[in-house]
Amino acid sequence: MSIRDIIRVLFKHKVKMSLVFLTITAVISGGTFLLAPVYEAKASLLVKLWKEDSSRLGLGSGNSGTYLTLSQDELANTEIQVLTSRELADKVVRTLGVKALYPDLLQDPKVQDPMGAAVDAFGQDLKVTGVRKSNVITISFQHSDPRVTARAVNLLVDAFKEKHLALHSDPQSSFIGSQLESFHQKLRDSENSLQQFQQSNNAFSLEEQRSLLLRQRTDLDTSYKITRNTIRELGNKIASLRAQMNHISRNNTRYTHTERDRIVIDAKSKLLELQLKEQELRRKYTESNRLVVNARREVDLVNQFLKEQEEGIAGKVKTGNPVYQSLELELFRAEGDLNAQSAKASSLKGQLGQLDQQIAALDLSENKVQNLRREIAINEKNFRTYADRQEEARISEAMNNLKLSNVSVIQSASVPSKPIKPNNKLNVLLGLVLGAISSLTLAYVCESMAQTFSDPESVEAYLELPVLLSIPDKEG
Repeated sequence: MSIRDIIRVLFKHKVKMSLVFLTITAVISGGTFLLAPVYEAKASLLVKLWKEDSSRLGLGSGNSGTYLTLSQDELANTEIQVLTSRELADKVVRTLGVKALYPDLLQDPKVQDPMGAAVDAFGQDLKVTGVRKSNVITISFQHSDPRVTARAVNLLVDAFKEKHLALHSDPQSSFIGSQLESFHQKLRDSENSLQQFQQSNNAFSLEEQRSLLLRQRTDLDTSYKITRNTIRELGNKIASLRAQMNHISRNNTRYTHTERDRIVIDAKSKLLELQLKEQELRRKYTESNRLVVNARREVDLVNQFLKEQEEGIAGKVKTGNPVYQSLELELFRAEGDLNAQSAKASSLKGQLGQLDQQIAALDLSENKVQNLRREIAINEKNFRTYADRQEEARISEAMNNLKLSNVSVIQSASVPSKPIKPNNKLNVLLGLVLGAISSLTLAYVCESMAQTFSDPESVEAYLELPVLLSIPDKEG
């Protein structure tokens, strides 16, 4: 369809289009001006983050607790739930009255409980939102009376502040006080236990005592090892000296001949004579003959004499040899040093054993002291936690007495000067747009449903014959 055809259709149905356009525009505009105005009052609150809100002590095991952290959004959502509670709405409705807020509910026979219906209606007209990433909450309420709107919002804020104080007050202040005293007593007991243990075990400077004992043990261990090495050296020296002395004692060439040596030689000559005499007598007489027996006795006596003389000569070799005497003196000295070093090693070993026992006892004392100090730290932490809780309870109680709160009113609700709806300009413009669209739609529908041909082209398309002549319509 060309622009010419569109213009022709518009002119053809201009009367109908005008009527529809004027009717819709008049209805919407008239309805807009007849609607009752609706006003909106707003207020802004700042919910300050308290320590008791940011880190509340939760459930824990033993003496330690788990702290629950609340974000800004969670804190704001918590307060929004309180603001939109039915209890606060009921307080506002009862204060203002159902007649001032929703008088139609009192006249409606279908409403059995006007107060409950008014509370529900108040909740629907109330809007509470939290500003994102902040502690600010905005409250808005819509009503046909601007004064009632502002008053309702302010009453809701006052009721919220009272409810907030009631919710944040600590009803367990006595319990906190008893727990605080209990942990204070435990802290004093653990401190006294540590002090008594340190006094009874002399465990004041454990690190210094450990360093001193380890240094002493290192020195003693070094002395003990040196002494053991000295003992081994002396043992080897004594063995060497004894071997040398035995060698000297067995070597008879290392002494000078004396008178005793000549006696031994003479005795050996005498022994030889007696042995020859004994043999000669045995050839002549029997073994039991007195002469043979006497000769044998004389041989035995000379043998005994020679044995004694040889032993004396051996002793003379040892005592008379200056080398042997020097070795013997050195041996005596080495044995004396060995005895002294052995005694020293035994003493050092005993001292090392005592130091090891002292170090082991010091380790036990250190473990005990650490356990006592750990117990003190736990009791002190619990004591400080409950001390902070008691201080918060005291502040909360003082705030309740002074009617203070951590909720601040940024902006109270004021009486609105202009209604938020209806928007007359917007509604009139909407009526014009809807009227224009409706009139155009009517023209299109009428043209589509018409049973006649409105132009030569339609006739040619239908009859498949050319139009030779067209006569314009003449009115009147």
